[in-house]
Amino acid sequence: MPKLLLNLRNVPDDESADVRGFLDQYRIGWYETKPSIFGVSAGGIWLRDPEEYEHARKLMSEYQVARVIRVRAEHERALHDGTAPTLLSELRSPRKAFMVIAAIALAAAVAAWPLLLLR
Repeated sequence: MPKLLLNLRNVPDDESADVRGFLDQYRIGWYETKPSIFGVSAGGIWLRDPEEYEHARKLMSEYQVARVIRVRAEHERALHDGTAPTLLSELRSPRKAFMVIAAIALAAAVAAWPLLLLR
């Protein structure tokens, strides 16, 4: 029976591509299920042979440790260079700023609506 190695919910494309790559590199049989249309299932990377799960899990752990180190270093470099995204840099776009303010106003209106009905 197949065994789930990686649930693809909130997994970046580069990470899932890396996982597929090391599974192919070590000749571990796998297949991928796609996310459902309605978001019930996020999809996943499954191992065909459950006996390979422990080996794949070990490789996955090693990969994740290396990825954390690499991504943190990239983030620190971006912070040092001043290229890391900040709230202020994200809101410099008038369209984004308007959408954020509109969403906040909508949430406040929905929260206040029952109080206005009590009058």
